[in-house]
Formats: sequence, structure tokens, C-alpha cells
Amino acid sequence: MSSNDKDNAGLTIAGKTYRSRLLVGSGKYKDLDETRAATIASGADIITVAIRRVNIGQDPNAPSLLDAVPPSEFTILPNTAGCYNAQDAVYTLQLARELLGGHKLVKLEVLGDEKTLFPNMPETLKAAETLVKDGFDVMVYCSDDPIQARMLEDLGVAAVMPLASLIGSGMGILNPWNLSLIIEQAKVPVLVDAGVGTASDAAIAMELGCDGVLMNSAIAGARDPIRMARAMKLAVEAGREAFLSGRIPRKFSASPSSPMAGRVA
Repeated sequence: MSSNDKDNAGLTIAGKTYRSRLLVGSGKYKDLDETRAATIASGADIITVAIRRVNIGQDPNAPSLLDAVPPSEFTILPNTAGCYNAQDAVYTLQLARELLGGHKLVKLEVLGDEKTLFPNMPETLKAAETLVKDGFDVMVYCSDDPIQARMLEDLGVAAVMPLASLIGSGMGILNPWNLSLIIEQAKVPVLVDAGVGTASDAAIAMELGCDGVLMNSAIAGARDPIRMARAMKLAVEAGREAFLSGRIPRKFSASPSSPMAGRVA
């Protein structure tokens, strides 16, 4: 295996390696058939599920998401969307563990308010500490603050997931400098979570050095979700290849593509 192949071997989280560096959500699709088709088109191995909003067995009389994206084919990533304090978030993921037969890999998000859906970092830190002590492998939605990200890492989380911009906004990466600082210091995977609007946003995240990207609205809300899912797959792959290749430096002067030495005339 070449050094480049080794660098691009996959995304490792909590000791397990996944082929795809694109993680997708399961909400906002018109039906479960579209959810499955878009997930397959994205190439994602991990699909996140809002336990408070989606049925994965809580209601035996209703259709279950797991019929469309079964754990035999995908890694289900329960999340705490809709939780506004640490206690509710911890309880929600403990419920998910029971529903999924002891599943340990989870996504923690504790929101600050209903308007911005910005993370409440004090409550997030509190919940992360409790969940790590309870044996969970915790991926954490967080602000793009390098100090907060380091505090989460010190608690023993499996990955930090700073927002690019507000959830569902499609505004893309508003603060690449903060993301770069988080990536530079991190010893766990860093994945952009929230705010991706189109394929170029995903590519930029990967070019910055992110280990992966998680998205939902950008795919599910597109005019053609299946096609957008394919576009996101390619964007993440292209961004990763560009990062590993090493871009040329930005300069204030032109540089001819063809060498001047040895020219004919």
C-alpha cells in the first residue's frame, strides 16, 4: 500500500474504519424509499437518526426507519436532535442503546435555542462527560471554538463535529480559520456538521483537512436528492484527494504554466 493509499484508507472512529468519509442524515425525505435511495447514492456507511423524531422501534405499529436502512447494511448513528439540556440528551442516547441492542456509537447535540439551533456548549460538555463515563463512543456537534473542541477531546470523545454554519442554513463554511485551528490541534477525527449547502462546501471542508462531513438538509432538501447525494459523494472524495495532494501556494503574481527555459523563440 502506498503512503497515499494509507492516508486515504478510510475514516476511523472509535477503532472502526469506514470506507466513506460522508455521513448522512435520515430526516426530511418524502418517504422511506427516497431515504434509502439517497443513502445508497451517497455511498455513506453511517446514517444518523434523530431518536426523538424517527421511529426505530419505539412504536411497533408504525413504519420503522430500520426497514429502509437496516443495521445489517449501515451503521446507525443515534443523535439527540431536539434536546436542550444534558439530562434529556443522556436519557435519549441511553434509550437508543436499548433499542439498538447495546449500540455504543452515538452523536451528541445539545441545542441552545430553537431559532439558531446553535450548540449549548456548557450542557454539551456536561452530557459528553456523562456519556463517556457510561461507555458510549461519543461524536459531538459543537461550536467552531478551538478551546471548546479541546475540552471535549480531553473528556474522551470519539470525534468533534464543529458546525460550518447554522443547521439547515446552506451557508457553507463561514469560518475556515477556526476549523483549521481545530483540525491542527485535534487528535481525534474532526467532521464538519451543519451548514453544508452544495458539493463545493463539502469539498472545501475536506480540502481544509477535515476527516469527514455530515449532512442532511443539503441532500434531502435538494430538487433531486438522489443526484445531490451522488454529487456530495464525489465532492468529499475529491476534497480528500486535493488535501492529500497538497495545493499550490497562493501568490500575488502570475506564474507561467510552461517553463521559460529552453523555449524555441
